[in-house]
Amino acid sequence: MTQAIGEPREPYFPHLRTALIFTGTGTAGAYHAGVLRALQETGIKIDLVAGAGVGAATALFAAIDASAQLSADSSFWRSPASSTLYPVRRFPKFIFFLLVASLLSVIVPLLAVVAGLLVFPISYFLGMLGIGIGAEASRGVVTWLYDMFEPSALPSILPRIAVLSLMAALAALLVAALIARLRETRLEGAFWWTGLGPLLDVWPAIVEWRERLWRALAGGPLGKQPGNRDLSGRCVDVLAENLGQPGFRELLLVVHDLDARRDLVFALLTERLRREFFSKRGSGGPRPAEAFDLAGLAREHLVDVLSASLCLPVVTAAYPLAFRPDGYWRGETHRLTTRPESVARLIEEVDRAGATQIIVVAGAPEPPGPHGQRERPGDARSQAGEYVTSIEGASVRDAVVAALEARKNLYVIQPAYNPLNALDFSGRFDRLSNRHSTIAELVERGYEDAHRQFIEPVVASV
Repeated sequence: MTQAIGEPREPYFPHLRTALIFTGTGTAGAYHAGVLRALQETGIKIDLVAGAGVGAATALFAAIDASAQLSADSSFWRSPASSTLYPVRRFPKFIFFLLVASLLSVIVPLLAVVAGLLVFPISYFLGMLGIGIGAEASRGVVTWLYDMFEPSALPSILPRIAVLSLMAALAALLVAALIARLRETRLEGAFWWTGLGPLLDVWPAIVEWRERLWRALAGGPLGKQPGNRDLSGRCVDVLAENLGQPGFRELLLVVHDLDARRDLVFALLTERLRREFFSKRGSGGPRPAEAFDLAGLAREHLVDVLSASLCLPVVTAAYPLAFRPDGYWRGETHRLTTRPESVARLIEEVDRAGATQIIVVAGAPEPPGPHGQRERPGDARSQAGEYVTSIEGASVRDAVVAALEARKNLYVIQPAYNPLNALDFSGRFDRLSNRHSTIAELVERGYEDAHRQFIEPVVASV
């Protein structure tokens, strides 16, 4: 972050209540892990950790003293599992292959004719050179084309392939649409859209993060993983019983509710802050509609919030969360997802929770200057990752400017350059450095940036 935007108005004081915010999506979690390791090794005092998107996972692991699960040699971001997150769903692939098969059945005859036309000038040129195979090749191609276009060959086979492929695609879309509408009665729109569903599959990421959380809590040999409610309860109990102990911090998470059209805040704070935090009226309406106490009625929702934080807008399915019947939403089931612009809400909420200085860790790089454009991705998955990363970078800048204008003491740790977008889990070839960049390198970049941007210039100068 440039000095005009990122430089705090007041110096850093270790005795002040400090909040650490993690914001970003997908691969940003690797950058978070490196920054967190550097801050912990230096002994930076952190009272409250907050997060949205994959930052919610980082914040949760930081709160329960399990950050080694993120950045150690056998950690999540250094394991092969991290390179397989958010794959394209099988059903859209299946429909795509059927459509391609139908299209190829139309193109194949044209390709055969084109191939034949190319042979004739080549054979003529070979004949001028005195090479006798040209005439034989021409006669062979004519015979081959004649056989291919016999009534019993391509003219009868290819139309059948085209029709069968299209019928199979339409039937699959219809069945999928009917199943989707039986599961969700409020679905609207053309059946091919409701049947096709989202592009990316979020469940591998959800399953992997749940497994990592269970490993962090088990503290020994792994038994059968408990369900969401039991796992949430165990995590909340561990955190609540150890608040105030070294390595444990208060927790605040933000997700977006598509049905309520508002952000939801889930927090576990010390007793002296709970009542005031949850009783304050929010800017978007009644506080009980958007703020939930993880030490109270919402204790069973922690893993659900973690899962919803991993869901991306539009390109993945939203996560369904069933609220308690005795809560504000009276047992309704809402669709939750992350919101790339959540950093401003995170700053607002940690300020409500009494933080007097804030450290924001963002995986999205700083906005580039002139001639800083990168190559444009061609596939839909990379385009979605680029779009999310761009939104996050702009929202971090806007939120930081607004916070500094409000005279908040705020620090930003952010990569000056990051060749990976939010969905580049298997790495990416970087043309500027002319080499392949990996997620493991992003962990180390976060570690180095934490020292260069915060620890050495700010903490060491106190």
